[in-house]
Amino acid sequence: MRGPHNIWRLIRTGATLERAGAMNVVLDAFDASPALRFVARALGLPFKWLGYKGDPTMPPATRALTALGPAYIKFGQVLSTRPDVVGDDLAVQLRVLQDKLPPFDTALAYRAVEQELGEPVSAIFSEFSEPVAAASIAQVHHARLAESGEEVAVKVLRPGIEKAFRKDIDAFYLAARMAEIFSPGSRRLRPMEVIEHFDGVVRGELDLRLESSAASEFAANTKDDSGFQLPEIKWNYSGRRVMTLGWADGLPLGDNAALDAAGHDRVALSERVLQLFLQHALRDGYFHADMHQGNLKVAANGDIIAYDFGIMGHIDSYTRRVYAEILYGFIRRDYQRVAKVHFEAGYVPADKDVDEFARALRAVGEPIFGMDATRISMARLLTYLFEVTERFGMETRTELILLQRTMVVVEGVARSLNPHINIWEVASPIVTDYITKSLGPRAIVSDLRDTAMVMARFGPRLPGLVEQALNRQAEEQPERRPRFWRYIAATAVMSGIAGATTIALIGALL
Repeated sequence: MRGPHNIWRLIRTGATLERAGAMNVVLDAFDASPALRFVARALGLPFKWLGYKGDPTMPPATRALTALGPAYIKFGQVLSTRPDVVGDDLAVQLRVLQDKLPPFDTALAYRAVEQELGEPVSAIFSEFSEPVAAASIAQVHHARLAESGEEVAVKVLRPGIEKAFRKDIDAFYLAARMAEIFSPGSRRLRPMEVIEHFDGVVRGELDLRLESSAASEFAANTKDDSGFQLPEIKWNYSGRRVMTLGWADGLPLGDNAALDAAGHDRVALSERVLQLFLQHALRDGYFHADMHQGNLKVAANGDIIAYDFGIMGHIDSYTRRVYAEILYGFIRRDYQRVAKVHFEAGYVPADKDVDEFARALRAVGEPIFGMDATRISMARLLTYLFEVTERFGMETRTELILLQRTMVVVEGVARSLNPHINIWEVASPIVTDYITKSLGPRAIVSDLRDTAMVMARFGPRLPGLVEQALNRQAEEQPERRPRFWRYIAATAVMSGIAGATTIALIGALL
């Protein structure tokens, strides 16, 4: 429950930040005002002795968050995806946060499985191992289904984790509200929205049915992708606190020595992991947003296997087109078109100068394209691009920030496999193919079809909607009546356009 009683939690947090030497690091990253700095130090410094010591070998911020426990570790991981909020330096530090924690007793996992699935563990699984991995939210057991003998992974939430997270998240909301009160300048970072985003991510991870659903949707989208596998969700053996899926048997994608020993082509793997990510982001608008080496394996046949679907990214079709046009414009070095796309999408305020913006984009692109081809970085380009758009008044778009962060991670994975990879050369066919399909004649027909379907759905309601609007207009004051006739004209024009579009589409389809 949010309220003043959470101040004690903030005192504990401040004390730990002070003891770990992280308070100034955090305040600087958030560009805190003098008033906010005073409040933060007042909550932490006098109680420094109460703070957790943490691991002194870690950097200050990661040391403090790790010492504070699971909710803070997860919060740091989510913040690592938001360099727009914490800055690039702190975001890089937070990316190394590990949530490997001591496992809880297997007897408790047994109890959770039996309560969730309604049967004894021995009736469901012929084998059920000790934990093979333990993180901040759940731990994983290697098991075998009694019915089929199939190897599976069983993910079980930590006992009481929901209540523990709820308490800490409530304290985060209080901290965000205090930041807005004592540091008006911080409102541009939207601290309450940041916490709401984190809250949404955690709620998704604390209900394993949602992660199962995400994995199922991702599998449906990618079932025809060559060289890519996902473990199958076992719905009959999954619930809110337990998730069972096929066992991912393969070599870690980050173990180059093992990949070489097994005869895998690392150059091909580096290109495939990048192209798969772009396909999922552009084609489907639904992508794995945590594609680091720890969540990727290579099967014996060379397929890439992805798992852990707690963080997924979603981009609507319009944003995908804008994003692809921006990438395509940079690939062609058409900065004027990239600038116009930003203005057409409303990303940059209309009162800004499009030519000046294009020149700023050229300053971003040309130095990068002047590099050796193997050093050109799409992730660096996107980072610079967001810096420029911020200067021109573009508001933060969380979905694009998540996309950019994932691009950084995926590019790092690709370069770890093949340091000489030409990112643009590998990405160009995917982006070009998407542009051709989404902006060409086929896309126009598809848009017309979608428009006709919407008009068909709302057709029976249109007379009633128009009548309601006319009645509202008729009740307005006389001096506003001219707008009524303009509305009638606009309605007639829109109806004519809709009718013509529908007729044209029917003709095209026939």
